Formats: sequence, C-alpha cells, structure tokens
Amino acid sequence: MTVNPVVENFASTGKRGRMPGMQPVVVVQHPLAQCHLAAIRAVGTPSHEFRRHLNHLARLLFLEATRELPVREIDVQTPLKQTVGSQLARPLVCVPILRAGLGLLDGILPLVPDAVVAHVGIRRNEETALPHAYYANLPASLSNADVFLLDPMLATGGSACEAARQLKEAGAMRITMICVVSCPEGLAAMERAHPDVAIVTAAIDSGLNDKCYIVPGLGDAGDRYFGT
Repeated sequence: MTVNPVVENFASTGKRGRMPGMQPVVVVQHPLAQCHLAAIRAVGTPSHEFRRHLNHLARLLFLEATRELPVREIDVQTPLKQTVGSQLARPLVCVPILRAGLGLLDGILPLVPDAVVAHVGIRRNEETALPHAYYANLPASLSNADVFLLDPMLATGGSACEAARQLKEAGAMRITMICVVSCPEGLAAMERAHPDVAIVTAAIDSGLNDKCYIVPGLGDAGDRYFGT
C-alpha cells in the first residue's frame, strides 16, 4: 500500500496535533465519526441517507472543535438546592460557505440553538478552480465571538482562504474551520494564508485530481446533500 507521507504525518499526530510550522489540525478518529464518514463516501448512499450521516458527523466534529471553549460559572437552582453550572464565555457564530456548508450547519444548530448564523457565498470557477465571492452576510459581533467556518470539503483551499479573509476583515479574531474531508494541498493553502485558523476534519485524503477534486473524497457534497 502506498501512503502519502504528508497524510501519514498529519494522521500520526493523533487527535490534536501540530506539524512543525503549521496551524493546529485535529483529525477526529472517533469510531462513530469514521463510520458516518464511510457512509457518506459511498457512491450508493442516497441523498436522504447522506444528509442523515452528514448531520451526525457534523455534530461529532463540532463537539471536538468546541472542546476547549472557555466557560464561566453560573448559579443554578435545581429542584433540591443551588449548585454551580457552566455557560459559554463568548457568543458563537457559525458561518457556512454556501451552499454545501449548510449541510454541516443542519447538524450543528441543535447543539447550539442560540448561535448566530452568518453566510458567505463563494463559487469555484470550474475552469480555473479559483474562488469567486458572490455573497456575504456577516454580523457586527465577530470580534468577541468564537467563529466556526463550515465547509464539507477543503480541497484547493481557495474558498476557505477567501472566507477566512472576509471574516477577519469583518473583525473575527478566533476562527476554527470544520470540514469533513481535507487534503494536503488545502491544508497548505490555509497555512500560508491563515496560519492562526485551526482546522477540525474527519480525514486527510491523499490529494487532488486533475480537476481539483479530493481523492478519494466523496464527490460533490452539495449535490449529494441537496440532491441537485
């Protein structure tokens, strides 16, 4: 079996690691996450099952991405006595990259129904593989929030880099990207442009084909999620 050494190095860092000179990259290897990933990779998985598995996987990725969020103590009155509980110290903002990122959002929002949802529209030019930004709706509260950028695929990194640029320009200071599948090319692009953006993913695949699609990947996540 031939193994891409870059992928092997990333994977060998364990659950939460950093390659020298690179941003934190978390590969979520929980057995349930990997089972849901296998289901959405399979070409025969119909759209309704693709949605279900992606929603479950998004929740698992988000749980890992929020593991170290700061909390503050609050007083909680139970039916029996007063005790101490926790509350997130900062607001959360979820930013799906349209349209495929909406598939991750659907799985995450039940966990944080109070989160603010922003949107960034970026379309990849299929001839040049370069990003084309066509829409953005961002809140004014990004500077004091924990921001989660959502996109199932981190391929060339063009869309992710442009989205992170827009978020920083709007004031975001703490950004974590959540993606289902990534590859060395996309991770390297993000490292060059945004070394401070942490990345949480379920897999680092071997690379891109001549059409800039991740291999083995899972195809077009948006098309498979929405059925169009």
